[in-house]
Amino acid sequence: MLHGVRRSDDYAWLRDSSSPEVLDHLAAERTFYDAATVHLRPLIQALAEEMSSRLPPTELTVSWQRARFSYYTSTPEGSEYPQLLRDLHPSDRSQATDSVAKAVIASDSVDHTDAQFPQVILDPASLADGSAYVDLGYRIVSPDERLLAYAVDRTGEEIFALQFRDLDAGVDLPERIERSYYGGAWSADSGSFFYTVHDGLYRPYQVWRHDIGTSVGGDVCVYEDLDEQFEVMVRGCRSGDVIVLWSQSRDTSEVWLVDAHDPTAPARCVEPRRKGIEYHCEHGRTPDGDVLFVVTNDNAPEFRAMTTPLAAPGQAQWEELVPEAAEERLERVEAFAEHLVLRLRRGGSPLLRTVPLHACNQAVDIACSLPAGTIALDRNERFDATEVTVVEQSYTEPPAWYAVDLRSGERRLRRRQEAPGYEPSRYRSERIGVASGDVEVPVTLVHRCDTPLDGSAPALLYGYGAYESCDEPEFDPALLSLLDRGVVYAHAHIRGGGEGGRRWWLTGRMEHKQNTFTDHIAVADALAAGRVDGDRIATRGLSAGGLLQGAVFSQRPDRWRAVVAEVPFVDVVTTMLDDSIPLTAGEWDEWGDPRRAADFAWLRAYSPYDNLPSAGGRPDLLVTGAVHDPRVMVWEPAKWVAALRATDPDWSPRCLFRCELGEGAHTGPSGRYARLRYEAEVYAWILFHLLAHP
Repeated sequence: MLHGVRRSDDYAWLRDSSSPEVLDHLAAERTFYDAATVHLRPLIQALAEEMSSRLPPTELTVSWQRARFSYYTSTPEGSEYPQLLRDLHPSDRSQATDSVAKAVIASDSVDHTDAQFPQVILDPASLADGSAYVDLGYRIVSPDERLLAYAVDRTGEEIFALQFRDLDAGVDLPERIERSYYGGAWSADSGSFFYTVHDGLYRPYQVWRHDIGTSVGGDVCVYEDLDEQFEVMVRGCRSGDVIVLWSQSRDTSEVWLVDAHDPTAPARCVEPRRKGIEYHCEHGRTPDGDVLFVVTNDNAPEFRAMTTPLAAPGQAQWEELVPEAAEERLERVEAFAEHLVLRLRRGGSPLLRTVPLHACNQAVDIACSLPAGTIALDRNERFDATEVTVVEQSYTEPPAWYAVDLRSGERRLRRRQEAPGYEPSRYRSERIGVASGDVEVPVTLVHRCDTPLDGSAPALLYGYGAYESCDEPEFDPALLSLLDRGVVYAHAHIRGGGEGGRRWWLTGRMEHKQNTFTDHIAVADALAAGRVDGDRIATRGLSAGGLLQGAVFSQRPDRWRAVVAEVPFVDVVTTMLDDSIPLTAGEWDEWGDPRRAADFAWLRAYSPYDNLPSAGGRPDLLVTGAVHDPRVMVWEPAKWVAALRATDPDWSPRCLFRCELGEGAHTGPSGRYARLRYEAEVYAWILFHLLAHP
């Protein structure tokens, strides 16, 4: 009983995912899934082969330069993972040929005492150690370019083992840190490395310093945040002079600095946290000396940029550099020796802007040149750079990397990703707007040019809508197999995400969360009003997007032919009441705290587990989950599926639960081919329902 409401939970026993009974239950669900999809295996195989054929035999990235070497990645033909390489000379590897790539791959990646260049310095495939899953949390080269810090997860639980490699000798150092998290930074002399550690609830709460060549047992805790709603992160500035530690909740942040030249000095706070105030810092230099560039929402809901002296960075010294613009969301400032690059959003799309430090009124905008596309800074590590590399792409255009002159904004093509057999002119991406209440929801529509938008084609609708996250339209070799079969793909940029700026998030969180679901349904209804076949719409989303699928499954079961809810957060009230499980406390400012009566009411109103649809008339449902998922506990989808089955036994065979029992992460398998095989499974199920199911 809570707030006068009695809630019963017949499937609470599934929370003990380590018990033999629960593991047997999950295994039985997987067995049922495998048997129920056996008829799809030929299609899955065909799709996987199609998707893989669109990958270039060897994938190469453009290089990024450091002082002594240039670096790039190469994924060999048939390999799941990209190797990290370095070249003795800062040449542009974007023009490398397949023959050169094969020579690189054949180079000795173990003993580099007499290394030839280019040189493989890290091959994730060699780190698998018998696991089917390998994820690198980061790989960071030291300032002197003699050491590599890299963190490896082999289960999908996001627990990373941190190791250090001597790049000249090609061997790992004996020190190994068994539990670390995302984010790291080197001291200026390459003698110390700063890393984060998470607690038993997967909250990164400490920053530690390891001195190279010493025992891990002697590592020093540099910073700790005991507030359960805050997560701690660390990174180095591009200048190499400052290490930034920051602690952040959903709407509040606090930054601390360490002098990279004096790594044992205590961290110092820039400005103490104030509820609702966020700020981020980057070190740079102006004619007046060393400064911090601060991006903050203090008196600026869509954020503005400030400067402050590095020596005395408190808020009293902040001076406005870039004022807030109501139509733009300022996300970050990237500092270079003579320029800033602003990362913005305008009109629902990303935008870059170069600003000369000597003449801030001479800014140059760098927008994406593709219809319904996206643009982003690529990896740019040189502080003294006069040009930067950007990458742009869309759902129908593979990534293209350009060198952009920071002074003029002029572009030079460095590389365009290959997609064998793919012809972009056969496809179309466009952005439309759909009314949802008093707002217009941006929607990216993707289809083959010969697929009419006259109400006759089936459609797959994708959505997320949480955390102010922006799902950018990126080229996907898997999606083409859907488009080639006459399916229209629609990506709804619904409230709760950040596509429309800070207001877009604020009006899709907490008590306004229903707007997220209303927007998604409104987009589907608008598409069904003449653009696609309203009787053949499938919908898909992952994690918070899985919650979206659960909510619209319950609220409008008549709207969907099929629903795919991947690792869905669906038992919202129960999870947000339990701060003994990972991430809950940090989520209260996103979803609400049901210990408060008002929050309990709005959470219970949409929680899929508390609002099962009536029996009869339910669409077919595919649910996924993973035993090792640290973000959405596997019992959430397991309980939801069990409750749905029990409340509609006749429909039950049309509900499938694909549970990953072995290694596997929140977002699915690692490796490029394994990922495509997974996508082939999901798309085969969708296509069966959109094209063949009565």
